[in-house]
Amino acid sequence: MTHACTIPRDPLAAALDAAARGWHVFPLRPGTKRPALHGEAACPRTGECADGHLKWEQRATRDPERIHAAWSAAAFNIGIATGPSGLVVVDLDMPKTKDSADAPCGATVFEALCERAGHAVPDTYRVRTASGGTHLYFTAPNGVRLTNTAGTIGELVDTRAWGGYVVAAGSTTDTGAYEAVSGSMAAPLPEWLQTILKPAPARSTGPLRPPAVDGSRAALSALEAECAVVSAAPDKQRNTTLNRCAFKVGRFVAWGDIPWHVVEEAFQGVGEGRGLTAAECRATIRSALDSSIRKARPREAA
Repeated sequence: MTHACTIPRDPLAAALDAAARGWHVFPLRPGTKRPALHGEAACPRTGECADGHLKWEQRATRDPERIHAAWSAAAFNIGIATGPSGLVVVDLDMPKTKDSADAPCGATVFEALCERAGHAVPDTYRVRTASGGTHLYFTAPNGVRLTNTAGTIGELVDTRAWGGYVVAAGSTTDTGAYEAVSGSMAAPLPEWLQTILKPAPARSTGPLRPPAVDGSRAALSALEAECAVVSAAPDKQRNTTLNRCAFKVGRFVAWGDIPWHVVEEAFQGVGEGRGLTAAECRATIRSALDSSIRKARPREAA
């Protein structure tokens, strides 16, 4: 069961709270999301950097003395280096524009993915971001070095792991505060989500074609055309495009013009070739085809 989690509003206390959880923190400029540490060009090559410039991921710490020393200089916001902290944080963002009230947010996209995969939305430590989005914290799996992703899970759903950081609860920007809203502990990253986040196989350099099989000319032509659309989709729209294109071809399956397995294999190949994981492709394709067949009108009415 999810419970509310209270994080101190005082930046120093919030930084110490994060460190007590085992997370490596570093200061962000007051009121912003930008690191407050010096860059390589201004590095004095002394102290921690005596043997060479250390970036924020390397300088993040759990040491209370270092945290007290850093935050005594100013009311810095708190950054959590996700990789050293053993975290994978799923960032459920809000639409960047307000042009459409119907535009789905990252939370809606993620909920749909969980439903297609047959799992509930994971119960874990959550932080509401200043923009109204949500950060879901998970402990990273042992022996797997995950990195940041953008749009791999779905539109407006990014992740932070090695090479990334998140703004911690207790921080404040011009648009609002970062607040822990539920969960007292970060849950382990679910295996099905880990499968999606594993590095994708190298893309095929050759043309992606559906297999040569029996089927009506119209069905095969539609399948090839929609596979081409998926192949050309922008990175952040790959999964959405795959869902839409599979749905379009589903009516031919409903009419008996082409076998289900032929359509599924063709979209699976082009989806994986585009960089989506096998599990993500399979869940999206099957959901789209199921929905399309249920809603398909008779051929004569189409």
